[in-house]
Amino acid sequence: MISFHNPLHYRHAPVHEFYRGERVPCFEKPVRAQYVEDALLERGHGLLVPDVDSTPVLAQVHAPRYLAFLQNAWSQWLALDAANASVQPFPSVWPVRSLRSDVEPDNFVAKLGLYSMDNGTPMAEGTWEAAKAGADAAASAAARVAQGARAAFCCTRPPGHHAGPDFMGGYCFLNNAAVAAQWLRNQGSQRVALLDVDYHHGNGTQSIFYDRADVLFISMHGDPLTEYPFYLGHADETGDGEGAGFNLNLPLPAGTTADEWFAALEQACVRIAQYRADTLVVSLGLDAFEDDPISKFALKTSDFTRLGERLAALGLPTVFVLEGGYAAAELGNNAVNVLDGFDHAAAR
Repeated sequence: MISFHNPLHYRHAPVHEFYRGERVPCFEKPVRAQYVEDALLERGHGLLVPDVDSTPVLAQVHAPRYLAFLQNAWSQWLALDAANASVQPFPSVWPVRSLRSDVEPDNFVAKLGLYSMDNGTPMAEGTWEAAKAGADAAASAAARVAQGARAAFCCTRPPGHHAGPDFMGGYCFLNNAAVAAQWLRNQGSQRVALLDVDYHHGNGTQSIFYDRADVLFISMHGDPLTEYPFYLGHADETGDGEGAGFNLNLPLPAGTTADEWFAALEQACVRIAQYRADTLVVSLGLDAFEDDPISKFALKTSDFTRLGERLAALGLPTVFVLEGGYAAAELGNNAVNVLDGFDHAAAR
């Protein structure tokens, strides 16, 4: 399978985050991508560097002022105090409910709150460079599929599916899967299906496409009553306006077994077939794994091969985009099992 990696991902390397009120080492760290890259090379997959500039597509899926903030955030942080070079910025205020979000404040921490959905998405000096290179990798993978490749994989971090039109969250800054889907649309795909199999609901992706009928979004994930991102991902969220009926959420309870998870996957695949999708983007979160430290599903490493096989049976040109998965040592095998399962099934 054609695989693109993000040669700049290591530049996003914050040291700590806040988890349930405690300051802890970051779960989302550079070694995650390294494990996947190593597994790809060990199994004979090559790694290509991005060769597409995602800038035009980023402007289609994210708000201009949000992109400008991300690009300039670190320099604005340092402008407040040179000592901030060794300090991670975190928001302390958010414009919830009746508070205004249409006016961008001058205060940096207030801006950070304006564009953040949580305080668990730490920024670092190289965050913009890493996130932009990841979006370039996603666009590059989509470009290969648009040119006729059966499938392509984008191995990148930070992940993207929690990033919405004008907000970051859940370790995500730019929505790589949305970039891939929009790139495919721009290149002539009429009906793109975007399937998110991460343990956590792809709230950012849903927000980007919620009123559109040209991208069917399906997410299977932990129940938002108890699992992040909490405020989106319920089954009654089915789309709005032209997008009514083109959003499908499949929330699952903690402790979901592999058989139950694959039953939900079958629902998703049936809906994709009904939609008559001509291309598929997969937000490939791997934190449904039984040993993931922040998730509560029960898939084994062998189950990810089965996932790849079922997705290949859809018969669609497919872009895979790496999302979450925090059992870092196992992440590589789980990711490549999906790709190899897909490749082997597609070749039959």
